[in-house]
Amino acid sequence: MTPFLSNILLALAWVALTGTYTAGGFFTGAVVGFLVLWIARRGRGTTGYLSKIQAVAGFILFFVRELVLANLRVAHDILTPRHHMTPGIVAVPLDVESDLEITVLATIITLTPGTLSLHVADDRRTLYVHSMYIDDPEALVRGIKEGFERRVREVFR
Repeated sequence: MTPFLSNILLALAWVALTGTYTAGGFFTGAVVGFLVLWIARRGRGTTGYLSKIQAVAGFILFFVRELVLANLRVAHDILTPRHHMTPGIVAVPLDVESDLEITVLATIITLTPGTLSLHVADDRRTLYVHSMYIDDPEALVRGIKEGFERRVREVFR
């Protein structure tokens, strides 16, 4: 049985044993189940599940941070009389390979205000991104690759 499935089953067992049939009860059970699995696996030297959970948590925190910052930048630009926009399109070379990785990367770029994924090249090696704020195209590409793409690769590898 996979560690993820074990964790879900432990969370469901927690909900059933405590009688708290809520999302909070399930979340508490998932945390307790994760700790139990972490302690049980620590002696065997298997940390894949722990590192995957850390990668997902890091990805979520990074995305929420970028989402808030992008919202603030767009809101500031809308609320001030002078526009700071320098829109344009950049080509981002892709290191991610699978369809799922490319889809997740394109989706999180599109969900971030001020950016929009436009097209993936036929060879799946380039993603075209429209941004409202391109002060430095190389910095934008580097930010996408070192931020979003790196974290997507960590989650799926």
